[in-house]
Amino acid sequence: MRIGLDVMGGDFAPDAIIEGAVDSLKHFSADNKLVLLGDESSILRKLEVMKISPSSFEIVHTSEVIEMGDHPAKAFSQKKDSSISVGYRMLKEATLDGFCSAGNTGAMLVGASYTVNVIPGVFRPALATKIPCINGRDSVILDVGLNPDCKPDVLLQYGILGTLYAKFVLEIENPTVGLLNIGEEETKGTTDIKAAYELMKEHPGLNFRGNIEGNKLFHENMTDVVVCDGFVGNIVLKQAEATYTLMKKININHPFLDRLNFENVGGTPIVGINANVVIGHGISKRKAIMNMILQTKAVVHANLAQKIIEAI
Repeated sequence: MRIGLDVMGGDFAPDAIIEGAVDSLKHFSADNKLVLLGDESSILRKLEVMKISPSSFEIVHTSEVIEMGDHPAKAFSQKKDSSISVGYRMLKEATLDGFCSAGNTGAMLVGASYTVNVIPGVFRPALATKIPCINGRDSVILDVGLNPDCKPDVLLQYGILGTLYAKFVLEIENPTVGLLNIGEEETKGTTDIKAAYELMKEHPGLNFRGNIEGNKLFHENMTDVVVCDGFVGNIVLKQAEATYTLMKKININHPFLDRLNFENVGGTPIVGINANVVIGHGISKRKAIMNMILQTKAVVHANLAQKIIEAI
C-alpha cells in the first residue's frame, strides 16, 4: 500500500504535516509506504530537526504550491508541479493507492474531476464522514459539503454510496439508511426530499428506515447511513465541531465528546470517484494529520473506490 501525502497543503504546512506523518508511521506495516509530496529541502530540514531518517518515507519533490486562497481550477491547471497536481497524477498512473491533503479543498475536488474522474454512473460525488453515536458505534453522513443542492436521484444514490461506505469501511453487514428531514412523516420536507423518500423506499438495495430528524443524530437509534444534501450536511458537521469546542470551554469532558473532535477523525473521503482520496480540514495540526493519513489507509484497505465501481 502506497499513500501519498500533500506536505504543502494546510494552514500549518509543512511542519505540522510532517509531524503528523512521522506519528502515523507506528501504524504502518512493512508493506506500507507513506509518500511525501512537497518541497524536498523543507521536508529534509524538518526530519533532521525531528531526528527521523528520510528513508522512513519516499519523498517526491514538487516545486509549486497551490495556496489556500488560489482559484481552484486555475491553480490546478497552471501549477502542474504542485503537490496536489503531482499527487493526482500519481494516483492516475497507479503509483499511489491513496492520496490525502489538508490543502485547497477546491483544488482537490477539481483534481478528482479532471484526473481520476467520476465513476461512470455516479451523478455527483459526495464528501462522506463518520458521525459518532452515543452507544460507541459510528455512522456515516453524506454529503457534508460538496453539493449544496441535490435532486432526488442524487440523494437516492447517496444512500447507495453511504451503504457501501458503511459496509466496507465501518464493516456493518446490512447498514440502515435514513433521510435527514424536518419530520419523520413521509409527507414532510421539500418537494425534492419527498420525491427522494419515495425513490429510497422503493429501492431494493437499500435498508431504508425512513426519515430521520436532527434530534435523533448521535443517539443510539441513529441509522447507520444519514443522507442529506451538502448544505445541510455541512451545517451538521460544523455544529458538531462547535459543540465539542463549547463543551471543552466550559470544562465538560466525556469520551463521547472527544469523538466529535475533528482531529480524531482526520479527514473526509470523496466517494464516487475512481480513486481513494481523503480531504482534511485546513486548520489541521499534528494529530489531525496523523488521523487523516490513517483514514486514507482505512479507505484503501477497504478498497472502497473499486467496491463502488463494481456496485454502480
